Amino acid sequence: MISANNITLAYGKRVLFDEVNISFTKGNCYGIIGANGAGKSTFLKIISGEIEPNKGTIDITPGERMAVLNQNQFAFDEETVLNTVLMGHKKMWTVMQEKDALYSKEDFTEEDGIKAGNLEHEFGEMGGYTAESDAATLLSDLGVKDELHPMLMKDIAANIKVRVLLAQAIFGNPDILLLDEPTNNLDVETISWLENFLADYQNIVLVVSHDRHFLDAVCTHVADVDRCKIKVYTGNYTFWYESSQLAARQLSDKNKKMEEKRKDLLDFIARFSANASKSRQATSRKKALEKLVIEEIQPSNRKYPGIIFKQEREVGNEILKVENLSYSIDGKKIFDKIKFDIQKGEKIAFISRDPLAITSFFEIINGKIKADSGTYEWGTTVTTAYLPNDNSEYFEGSKYNLMDWLRQYVPPGTKDVDEDFLRGFLGKMLFSGDEILKKTNVLSGGEKVRCMISKMMLQNPNVLILDEPTNHLDLESIISFNDNMIAYSGIILLTTHDHQFMQTVCNRIIELTPKGMIDKLMTYDEYLADERVKATREELYN
Repeated sequence: MISANNITLAYGKRVLFDEVNISFTKGNCYGIIGANGAGKSTFLKIISGEIEPNKGTIDITPGERMAVLNQNQFAFDEETVLNTVLMGHKKMWTVMQEKDALYSKEDFTEEDGIKAGNLEHEFGEMGGYTAESDAATLLSDLGVKDELHPMLMKDIAANIKVRVLLAQAIFGNPDILLLDEPTNNLDVETISWLENFLADYQNIVLVVSHDRHFLDAVCTHVADVDRCKIKVYTGNYTFWYESSQLAARQLSDKNKKMEEKRKDLLDFIARFSANASKSRQATSRKKALEKLVIEEIQPSNRKYPGIIFKQEREVGNEILKVENLSYSIDGKKIFDKIKFDIQKGEKIAFISRDPLAITSFFEIINGKIKADSGTYEWGTTVTTAYLPNDNSEYFEGSKYNLMDWLRQYVPPGTKDVDEDFLRGFLGKMLFSGDEILKKTNVLSGGEKVRCMISKMMLQNPNVLILDEPTNHLDLESIISFNDNMIAYSGIILLTTHDHQFMQTVCNRIIELTPKGMIDKLMTYDEYLADERVKATREELYN
């Protein structure tokens, strides 16, 4: 069990937490949610002891071991992959080092022998004799091949380092597991493995993530960081979101009787709990929901941006024709023989095991870089709006305020472009009051993305090209973006690590590989489950 008692933390005048009291109990997975800057990651650091609060204490049941997902990819550069994982169990690793040091002594004494015997016993109690094979199995499960296990961390790719550090955190079945954005830079197969692992985990998990699909799969509760307080709610993220929205609607409905409102809430809880899967976490969540007192359901204080894309005109029959495009980086082919046409009504998810393949493809069709070979042609009726993965070129060296920055991108011929007009677009993205006078060179990552979305909405496009649109956004903005992309009647070309976004928006999947492409009219989940697709993917990547 973890208890936070009167936790208070402030940086100058900025108060993050004010006398927070909260407990986390065994057998539950808590999703830590909140707006950008609310203090989610900071709270995990307080729990782990990395940050000392101004006031209050963190109490942990004596004897329980805590593990934290390390965010520093360079921390173990001089260690082997296998040893990096073993070091996740700090006490066992220390005993292992002490034991090995004793046995390597030239003047091994009787006293050393007794000490070594005690260490061997302690080592065995912690599962030390199977530790290396357990660590190797865990690495393999996470897609780290056997030949990489003896290599130094500095010699492996960044996307593999992420998996090794994840293996380090979960190695040895810690009593308390703290995970900050664990799905970052993981492929869909590894995320699925982690979901299944955590769904049946027996101990305490605290996880910060912007991946709603992941939170829904693993969480029994959400801990909402809001207005310097943290409150725990029963259920996963979607339950919290939908129930809080229902509570907000009921609060504003003055005509409905209290008995009717109560029945609506009870019906909602019953429907939600009936959909639970058979995992241990889901079963636990269902039991908790059945005991839920409806008074626990509260309207949320969250503000959701108004992301609304309108088309100036509908796209014609000729949209985009791609003929045998190929592209290499440093002599390495990242995609080849890409050929397709786009039809009306299509919202296409682009995927690849190499994210640079998608970014490069989007840069090519936006005229930013040139392909090695092949052609592409946009239809004459097409008006595109592009959200790049890297938006720095739009803000570098800019000393404009938000109002003047946005003014640059007003389409020619647009009339009545006054302050109120521009304020309207910025206001939709939650820039209000004096915030619009903020200089663009001091914006956060999330604020820059919201500016880019305002810019795109100005253009009234009929084709949207979105390269990781959820990056840097909080969950509220992601939900709003997701909902509008479902409703949007134009064409969408999209790549995202957000499973739910891709699944709910896209009706066609195109995968780019070094040996060709796969093109299927189906949803993302159908694509992942299709056995023929799986076989084709292996052929094209190997």
